Amino acid sequence: MLNFNYPLVLQLLIFILTFSLPVTLSNHEAIESLLHRLDSKRALPPVQEAAARGVLKRLLPTHLSSFEFKIVSKEVCGGDSCFMINNHKKTRHNGPEIIIRGTTGVEIVSGLHWYLKYWCGAHVSWDKTGGIQTTSIPKPGSLPLLKDDGVKIKRPVPWNYYQNVVTSSYSFVWWDWERWEKEVDWMALQGVNLPLAFTGQEAIWQKVFKDFNISSEDLNTFFGGPAFLAWARMGNLHGWGGPLSQNWLDQQLVLQKKIISRMLELGMTPVLPSFSGNVPAALKKIFPSAKITRLGDWNTVDADPRWCCTYLLDPSDPLFVEIGEAFIRKQIKEYGDVTDIYNCDTFNENSPPTSDPDYISTLGAAVYQGISKGDKDAVWLMQGWLFYSDSSFWKPPQMKALLQSVPVGKMIVLDLFAEVKPIWKTSFQFYGTPYIWCMLHNFGGNLEMYGVLDAVGSGPIDARVSANSTMVGVGMCMEGIEHNPIVFELMSEMAFRYEKVKINEWVKSYSHRRYGKAIHQVDAAWEILYHTIYNCTDGIADHNHDYIAVLPDWDPSANDKSGMLNHQKKIYFLPPGNRRYLSQQTPAGMPQAHLWYTPEDVIKALQLFLAGGKNLTGSLTYRYDLVDLTRQVLSKFANQVYIEAITSFQKKNIDALHLNSHKFLQLIKDIDLLLASDDNFLLGTWLESAKKLAVNPSELKQYEWNARTQVTMWFDTNETTQSKLHDYANKFWSGILENYYLPRASTYFSHLSESLRHNEKFNLIEWRKQWIPMSNKWQEGNELYPVKAKGDALTISQSLYEKYFS
Repeated sequence: MLNFNYPLVLQLLIFILTFSLPVTLSNHEAIESLLHRLDSKRALPPVQEAAARGVLKRLLPTHLSSFEFKIVSKEVCGGDSCFMINNHKKTRHNGPEIIIRGTTGVEIVSGLHWYLKYWCGAHVSWDKTGGIQTTSIPKPGSLPLLKDDGVKIKRPVPWNYYQNVVTSSYSFVWWDWERWEKEVDWMALQGVNLPLAFTGQEAIWQKVFKDFNISSEDLNTFFGGPAFLAWARMGNLHGWGGPLSQNWLDQQLVLQKKIISRMLELGMTPVLPSFSGNVPAALKKIFPSAKITRLGDWNTVDADPRWCCTYLLDPSDPLFVEIGEAFIRKQIKEYGDVTDIYNCDTFNENSPPTSDPDYISTLGAAVYQGISKGDKDAVWLMQGWLFYSDSSFWKPPQMKALLQSVPVGKMIVLDLFAEVKPIWKTSFQFYGTPYIWCMLHNFGGNLEMYGVLDAVGSGPIDARVSANSTMVGVGMCMEGIEHNPIVFELMSEMAFRYEKVKINEWVKSYSHRRYGKAIHQVDAAWEILYHTIYNCTDGIADHNHDYIAVLPDWDPSANDKSGMLNHQKKIYFLPPGNRRYLSQQTPAGMPQAHLWYTPEDVIKALQLFLAGGKNLTGSLTYRYDLVDLTRQVLSKFANQVYIEAITSFQKKNIDALHLNSHKFLQLIKDIDLLLASDDNFLLGTWLESAKKLAVNPSELKQYEWNARTQVTMWFDTNETTQSKLHDYANKFWSGILENYYLPRASTYFSHLSESLRHNEKFNLIEWRKQWIPMSNKWQEGNELYPVKAKGDALTISQSLYEKYFS
């Protein structure tokens, strides 16, 4: 007879039963525990109420006495987060008219925004997309009343996440506190309660690495320049655009503390960075026995070791956990115990050295150990981009190994591209791991009118109510911001919606709010825009590759088939990641521009938009939309003109080539003139914001070079080869069109004409030899560009419509 150790057997049975329960139940309990801990870290109610009043004062100072704010417990909302809007029971003349209660400062401000939108017809967007429309809000004392019971709106899922790890470089890099304060206000109004807080982390790393005997000089070749920090942080590159001065490090750390402080005052939970294994080269010398390998090339031209092939510390090495713990503890020392959620992206567009699931599981466990040793309650938040961009590597065994390498409930995944390519549908809800349904929407901070409103208005609902759903939030994970305000307003609302949005009705309501009144021609224009520009259903990733901004770097004579057009649809891949675009009817072999709607329909929308403009001449939101729509129409028209020019070249028709190339160049000039008429489309603003942060001539030159390079060549070149990422972050800004895109296109067409004149094939290399030095010179330049608009946008737009389409 066997001698059982009953206590041990009982423990074993409990262990087996625990892990036999549905993963969703365990995750649910873990998430509830996390939410409870995060609630305990929030600022006191009076602090949050005061922060909410601060937002109101900055947004609508005339109505400061019209609202009363009050923090309430979650029990009032049935244990969830919510806001409640009610009529105020006045006790004095000129007292508050509306009382808004919420479980946090963010909920209160979200409630304020909801009231202003749906009772006062107001609109709030970024300054660079037209700003706010408050003319429809009645004067104090006359605010619209609610029905007796008021309104209570609960969040269907706990979190509304915000930011992509690269937004810090494409959009935030040159911001000061004044601009950040506006952004945190915008976040609160949109209901964001889980924002990424990545500013200033290099100052923390400097302190950490110093403890491991790495000097500031060693870090000069490790940190990237200000405009390229996001990719240096992820281990894609090092040193490019650097080094970082001590001024920059200190300045950004001070800024980060202000940002985090305001987030906390409003009741947000900041997501802080953690260690992913990316280390300076000097660490290999200091710890020669450590498992440090060099990653492969990431989009360089010649694999230059000055910025290529970064060093990665293997998670299985004890030093990995030691550094990871040190970084978390150093952050807690600087900022306090402000969060339990930390971001880490282990292999962003860099695959692991082996696909062995056991190794990947060990890797994930070590990454989490490095975080949890610094914060015992830590939760690892990971961007799920790798499961899309490197889907050939991350098959089910590898994905499952990574996702289940940490304790249940200790990882949250961002389904980064869910509006186009939802991974939750094909991964058994991330194999039981909690995830956030995210809208990526934008790549590179490009200015392109684009969207998939139907998917945004229904996708989060489908995911949340699906069987065995592990969804715990919604999020906005765009690479760049300050464009397409309609898309972001709808996405932010999904944090509070239980049912799918009727987009047709919502778009009409949006139009009325955005301009402060209903104009039937404008309503008709938006009806068209919803079904065209904002209805991209082809499953193709958004990226602006219009030929003005991304002039094809190709030899059209190499594909000369007597001007034959390519009628077949084929997939065209672009780095970084597998961003897919369907071809249009273009000359065979030519790089493709993405077009997902009938251009004539959008031209009609522009005509209607112009017709309604006489009633909106003073509206900044209307002016922004008019300029953006006119730019969109003209840039797509320019694509066709470019195709006609190339076809003329291939048919050896020099007169037609001259005619069409001249027309293409004139379109660049005309679009530049249009963009110059609105403050929000100026290159000068970007450059001056960069220079404003400099404290000496050396920084001034470096910051301007960073700013100019990111929006043009982006990465390294050689004499005959453009950067693989050239124009990835292209911008339709006045200044860059006339002074960068125009000379580039002009020299290209000149070379085409010369080759026809001499009956020779186009010499692509010779054109590059002329163009690349011109680009490098522009990147190193310091000429000034306007920061104030000139000209009348409505008049210019009308004249351009008549010039090209009447």
